[in-house]
Amino acid sequence: MDHAGMDHGSMGHGGHEHHMGAVAGLPMAERADDRDGLRLDRLHVPLGPALPDWPAGLVLRLELQGDVVQSAEVDPVPTPFASGLAFWSEPWLRAMAGEPVAVGEAARRQCAAHLDSLGRLLGVAGWSDAAERARDARDGLLGGAGRDELVPLIRPLMRRLRRSWTLRWLLAGVGAQARGPAGGDAHSRLIAWLEAIEHALDGVDDRERLSRPLRGPRGRVDTETPPSQSLLDALPELLEGAEFACARLIVASLDPDLDELAPQHLPGGHDRG
Repeated sequence: MDHAGMDHGSMGHGGHEHHMGAVAGLPMAERADDRDGLRLDRLHVPLGPALPDWPAGLVLRLELQGDVVQSAEVDPVPTPFASGLAFWSEPWLRAMAGEPVAVGEAARRQCAAHLDSLGRLLGVAGWSDAAERARDARDGLLGGAGRDELVPLIRPLMRRLRRSWTLRWLLAGVGAQARGPAGGDAHSRLIAWLEAIEHALDGVDDRERLSRPLRGPRGRVDTETPPSQSLLDALPELLEGAEFACARLIVASLDPDLDELAPQHLPGGHDRG
C-alpha cells in the first residue's frame, strides 16, 4: 500500500505515541514494563468469591501483565457470623474446650477434610474422575462408613495419584515456597495430603480419647492465629510471578478454610478468635 501523501497527523499517532485514555467513558488498561522489558497492559482481575472448586468466600485481586501475576492481594474478608464451630476443625476445638473426643472421630474428620481439599485440587487440574472419587470417599467418611468399607474406596485412588507422572509434571514447581505453612510446591502439598489421608484412615475406628497436640486438617487449632490465616498470608508471595493459568492451582493446593477466621464460640463459654 502506498501511504505517501496520507496525513497521519489527523489520526493522532504522531511519533507513535499511544495515550491510554477512555473509550465510551470507560477507562482502558494502563501499561507498564513487564519482566522482559516490554510495555504490556496492566490489568486488574478479581478472582472469587464464587468459583467452582474455590475456597468459599475468598476474593483475590490480581494485577496481571500478559499472563503473569505481578501482584496479588487477599481482599479483606468480612468475618462471617459463626452459627457453630468451623466444621472441619470441630473435633479439635471441642477437645480444646475440655470435651471428650475420640481419636476416631477426629481421624474421620481429618481424612474427610483432606479428601475434600484433594477433590478441589483435582477438579481445578482437570482430573474430574479422580476428583469425583475423592468426593465419594469423603461422603462415605462423613456418613459413618467403617474402615473396611472405606479402604477399597480410598487406597486405589491414593496409589493412582502417587504414581501419576502426568500429575507430577502438572503440579511440580507450582506455588513453591522454601518453608512456612505452604512449604514445598503444589505437588508436595498433594503428597502430604495423601499421607495424612492414609494415616487418618487407619484411626477412624479408634475409641481412645484425643489428646494434645490438637492438630486439625490445616494445622494447630490451639494457637492464637487460625491455621488458615497463615495460608492466606502466604498466598500473595506464592502468586507473584506465577502464570495466571497456575493461580487457581496454587490456591487449590493450599485450600484455606475461611470458616476458621470467624470467632469460635467453644463449649463451656470459651471463645477463640
